[in-house]
Amino acid sequence: MYAQPAQAAPAKNTLGLIALIVAVLGLILSFVKGALIAGWVLLPIGFILGIVSLFMKNKKKGMGIGAIIVSVLGAIVSPIIFLAYIGDAADEALNAPPAQTGPDGKTIENKGKDAQGTSRDNPLPVGSSIESKEWSYTINSVDLNATDAVMAENPFNDAPSDGQQYILINVTATYTGNDPEGATPFGSVAYVSADGNTFAAHDSLAVAPDAFDQITTLYEGASTTGNIAIAVPSEGIENGVLAVSPDMFSGKSFVAVQ
Repeated sequence: MYAQPAQAAPAKNTLGLIALIVAVLGLILSFVKGALIAGWVLLPIGFILGIVSLFMKNKKKGMGIGAIIVSVLGAIVSPIIFLAYIGDAADEALNAPPAQTGPDGKTIENKGKDAQGTSRDNPLPVGSSIESKEWSYTINSVDLNATDAVMAENPFNDAPSDGQQYILINVTATYTGNDPEGATPFGSVAYVSADGNTFAAHDSLAVAPDAFDQITTLYEGASTTGNIAIAVPSEGIENGVLAVSPDMFSGKSFVAVQ
């Protein structure tokens, strides 16, 4: 009997190596914000090359299999990464820091964590304006002892809870947009105590004297001025700050209460 010739060992699979390199590169680029599309292009290329490499006779299959696995992994992970980037971008857009103008009319920069108005430790002075693309909210004054004035305005107003008192915040909202149908001032003004708790007008039922009108329609250049009544803790009341957002989609700035 004749001995059968020994089979040659599988040769190096160059196409499989190329497929693996392309797939790994595509996976890496899928994590890079500015190169997501390049990653999406490379992943299917690596996948296809990996499959083709498996059908090459007498060639090693390991790298081709690896390329397919990496490509599938990238196809699963890359959409998640993309949605995360979209979420971050949307959050940045919806919470963009508002512009700030001091009582003297000069712009107050709000870039950086230590910039005035960006933290409770370094609030803007009373009289400052907080501005978005379409709205400007100016804190004209703050009355820290307004319980008597609020209770005298309407006999059905809720009395402040024990340990609390009313403050009155006089606000001017100006519409700087150009929608021909006008817009309603949906900004927010809240009080943040020294210990970090937030108090808003809707926490209690109270009609403020000369109340701020949040349901009026304003057109370009028009403004409305009025008071917002908020029940806040009496202890350390002067150490609190106001959190002001000129519209629903802007970040907030902090304003001192005195």
